[in-house]
Amino acid sequence: MQTDPAKILSSIEAVIRHGPYRDDWASLARHPIPSWYQNAKFGIFIHWGVYSVPAFGNEWYPRNMYIAGSPEYDHHIKTYGPHKSFGYADFIPMFKAERFDADQWADLFAAAGARYVMPVAEHHDGFQMYDSCLSDWNAVKMGPRRDILGLLKTAVEARGMKLCASSHRAENYWFYNGARRFDSGLQNMTVQEPYGYASAAIDQDETQDIESQGPNREHLENWLIRTCEIIDRYQPKVLWFDWWIQNRAFKPWLKKLAAYYYNRAAEWGEEVAINYKHDAFAYGTAVFDIERGQLSGIRRQFWQTDTAVARNSWCYTDHNEFKAPADLVCDLVDIVSKNGCLLLNIGPKSDGTICGEDREVLLGIGEWLKTNGEAIYDSTTWVVFGEGSTNVQEGSFTDGSRIVYTSDDIRFTCRTPYLYATVLRWPDDGRVCIRSLKKGSPIFNGAVTAIDVLGHDQQVSWQKTIDGLEIETGLVLQTDYPVCLRLTID
Repeated sequence: MQTDPAKILSSIEAVIRHGPYRDDWASLARHPIPSWYQNAKFGIFIHWGVYSVPAFGNEWYPRNMYIAGSPEYDHHIKTYGPHKSFGYADFIPMFKAERFDADQWADLFAAAGARYVMPVAEHHDGFQMYDSCLSDWNAVKMGPRRDILGLLKTAVEARGMKLCASSHRAENYWFYNGARRFDSGLQNMTVQEPYGYASAAIDQDETQDIESQGPNREHLENWLIRTCEIIDRYQPKVLWFDWWIQNRAFKPWLKKLAAYYYNRAAEWGEEVAINYKHDAFAYGTAVFDIERGQLSGIRRQFWQTDTAVARNSWCYTDHNEFKAPADLVCDLVDIVSKNGCLLLNIGPKSDGTICGEDREVLLGIGEWLKTNGEAIYDSTTWVVFGEGSTNVQEGSFTDGSRIVYTSDDIRFTCRTPYLYATVLRWPDDGRVCIRSLKKGSPIFNGAVTAIDVLGHDQQVSWQKTIDGLEIETGLVLQTDYPVCLRLTID
């Protein structure tokens, strides 16, 4: 790609002008959601970057270290000294990634049962994890001195998974603005990489408001050409964006980005998608994403949850609190039953190793999917998502408190001629009653001709009553994982 911003913008406009998609919502709404994506159901997110070096707090360390009074601010002074003597950029030479092995990572992701992999290409900190001709602040020219995104693309695609990418470049505009408020060594800057504009005019607490003050044109142009560089260099099959692109100032640029990406994918003959939060994109033009949360019912259009193995951070820290793999499998089953997919994040250490807790979770999920994957991959929703007494709270950032499922909580998926009923908590006596399939049910009047318990060679008996389809499995299992019943329907 050329390095002259004006020429790059002109070439972007040419792609939009000559391709099948225009930069307007009506045209973009004609772009189909990829079939591979709807069938994949499970992907891996990777938050790895310079912020993995301090490994303190979370991936917002670069912002919070400049917020006076924060734990990161105090930790930074105590550990590294005054900010003006050791700023965030001074961590870059320490980010060596000396033990990073893309093939080992890809083997782990494949063993976890993932169908797509989404490294963070650039986080809010402004450091690119890929080869760029638009900035020297990248992993090829500094730190690891390797093209991390490119190496992962080769490794994951060799194993049949899709390479995707996320960009958090938008938020770089104001991310470091705390550095303007004290003697940080950055307080008098205008725009400076990797610190961006550190715009003091943007209050982070107001960024959820679509009408709040947005970035200037220079930042918007830079956001567009950086994202288009990722598209052209790596051909990611999904692009993921964080929340601030919902700001009204981004709207014209979102349309240009989508038209460019969809047109380039048409040239490649590939199916691609964009992830967005809130209402950044118009309904039907991209794939809706919920951060650390779920939905309470089926959504007509395909959607995604992104969450992390760690409760407290997206990147590796020395004090991460890890979720149990069985709980995450329950979440996966619930999400898929409601027409969604799960993008699950891990945070590697700065040296490029993946910690044992992350590995244990991923391999636990993978073992479950080896047995029960037919109820997940390539499945569709049924008439209802499920049944049971436990209500799933809807919305973002609701995964802080663990939902405790009971033996009457069942989730449905479908692959004709099979209906899968996944019991989220296996009953002690091995007896299951599916009330949605009761005699006289308003939603099901078919015949069940066979029932199998996936992973178990077990004779099963059943009868349809006015209470439900009563199933006797005889299986007494000591497991925290869901158990899947495959019903053959005639």
